[in-house]
Amino acid sequence: MRSILCALMCLTLLVSHSNSEEVDQVEPEKLARVKIGDRYGFINTKGRYVINPQFDDALWFSEGLARVKVGDKYGFIDTKGEIVITPQFDGPWWFSEGLARVKIGDKWGFIDTKGEIVINPQFDGPWWFSEGLARVKIGDKWGFIDTKGEIVINPQFDEAWWFSEGLARVKIGEKYGFIDAKGRYVINPQFDDVGRWFSEGLARIKIGDKYGFIDTKGAIVINPQFDDVGRWFSEGLARVKIGDKYGFIDTKGEIVITPQFDGPWWFSEGLARVKIGDKWGFIDTKGEIVI
Repeated sequence: MRSILCALMCLTLLVSHSNSEEVDQVEPEKLARVKIGDRYGFINTKGRYVINPQFDDALWFSEGLARVKVGDKYGFIDTKGEIVITPQFDGPWWFSEGLARVKIGDKWGFIDTKGEIVINPQFDGPWWFSEGLARVKIGDKWGFIDTKGEIVINPQFDEAWWFSEGLARVKIGEKYGFIDAKGRYVINPQFDDVGRWFSEGLARIKIGDKYGFIDTKGAIVINPQFDDVGRWFSEGLARVKIGDKYGFIDTKGEIVITPQFDGPWWFSEGLARVKIGDKWGFIDTKGEIVI
């Protein structure tokens, strides 16, 4: 889910176009939101309108639906641009595992894809569902609920994130660790910072002012030695910073693309965007500039 959302966020565009452009139809994962003036719509990979700009705000599609804003309320549309959940909420998010968080007044709950409230608004700050659980905030502490709205991990953490590869990041005091789906510590809070999730079996950590990576048992597999690292591995590579330049390492910590870029991102479908000076292009997994 995380990688899909990240990819969709990268497709967010700002373009100028005539509203009279012919409208196409296409699969939801091939749509990108666009903004024309002060209105949002969606285009396909050919740059043709699928849903004309008409909404006050919009998010990407997830599970066939996209959040839109009409006036001061939010609802959801399908891939044809038809409103399927009437704008009535103060702050919904995207759908994940069939549920989307919504805000009514000052409390949060969850709706299903028909717009029915399935978990009553009662939380101070929920997130989306991942691996059957969603983090929620009650007062100033975080815990987790299941898809029925039952609390399965009591709110006790100063911070919590979503589950990935069976583990979730949590914070107690000033230190970070990871718990399993039953709320048991798998990696005790001991790090100054950790990545928000595990990917490809690794998560970034920070000790002092240097970054490295641990495995799902908490063992350090790449010693903290970098000035910064990307939040996750993607296609076997993670960005790292040495001095003021970025490159990429493999899962053994070996530098495979020499730090030379001003601002790289993660790899997707064999390519990663990179910045040289004030311009962006793309490299392949060998570090060769292809765009």
